[in-house]
Amino acid sequence: AAAAALGLLPLGKTQSPESLLDIAARKVAEKWPFQRVEERFERIPEPVQRRIVYWSFPRSEREICMYSSFNTGAEDLTAVAASGD
Repeated sequence: AAAAALGLLPLGKTQSPESLLDIAARKVAEKWPFQRVEERFERIPEPVQRRIVYWSFPRSEREICMYSSFNTGAEDLTAVAASGD
């Protein structure tokens, strides 16, 4: 109720705290690329891997556009198939 009174949360909405797994995975993803995590640590439980990958994905539209490409390579495969190579 105090948070809603301060305008931090909409009225009638409650927010659950972040899990320790999410906090830790986000901190790891901020510092290291996932590939480096895989190389350094031998056995990473699947749920931990999924959360690190989730937090590794860019959040801002600018970053997503920078790392995305409209060229999927499908045009190249069609050209190769048509030429018979």
